[in-house]
Amino acid sequence: MPERASESESESPYDPAAPADALTHPYPDAPADPYPGARIGVSALSLRYQVVAALAVAVVAVGALVHLGMVFLHVAPSNTVTKQHGKAIDEWIYPEFEQNWKLFAPNPLQQNIEVQVRADVRSADGSTRTTGWYDLSAEDGAAIDGNLLPSHTEQNELRRAWDFLTATHDNANRPIGLRGTLAETYLRRIVVLRLGRDDAAGKGGAVQRVQIRSRTTNVPPPEWSDEQVSTTPQYRLLPWWKVPADEATGGVR
Repeated sequence: MPERASESESESPYDPAAPADALTHPYPDAPADPYPGARIGVSALSLRYQVVAALAVAVVAVGALVHLGMVFLHVAPSNTVTKQHGKAIDEWIYPEFEQNWKLFAPNPLQQNIEVQVRADVRSADGSTRTTGWYDLSAEDGAAIDGNLLPSHTEQNELRRAWDFLTATHDNANRPIGLRGTLAETYLRRIVVLRLGRDDAAGKGGAVQRVQIRSRTTNVPPPEWSDEQVSTTPQYRLLPWWKVPADEATGGVR
């Protein structure tokens, strides 16, 4: 038995009598890099070709920037650059790079639209009179100005009611279909309610008829622009609307 143990120990690959280096590095060293210090990529090129590669990258980058700039000017609203160089921009874009969208679609609103109303009212003593024009848009603007948390009603109710009406009426202010009639009713109730808040009929009085108009003024162009815009107000006057009895004292609530 002792002789067999010594034979197995001699067959072990880890001979305790072997040198320490033999145990630490059982495998031979990998061959050394045949090309020490070799360069890769652009750095492997000669100086002349490196310059050519750098110029090619610069040309591509400049071309990409010019293209992006041309596309931006093409889809942007009219401005000084497009007015002066519009032909060059169009020649670059059409026909290969034509864009079917705009940065603002349509162009941003460049008008101030004010909704105003006046009324025929019957006073408590039975007399009738016509009020002056109440600028309801100005009232909403005054309520919003300086208010960190303005009401959505003050911001949108009157404006959307007017947009609804203009979208459902023709140029002669005639309603188009049932939506046109609905738009008239909606806007009429809003203005009668506002007149009630302003006490237009006075104590004990009632609103009998209302007439609404819009006052549209173009926003003046900036000083650096050569654009010529008329700032004369344009009015759209609607016919008189009779106010039903259930609305006459302040609108339907």
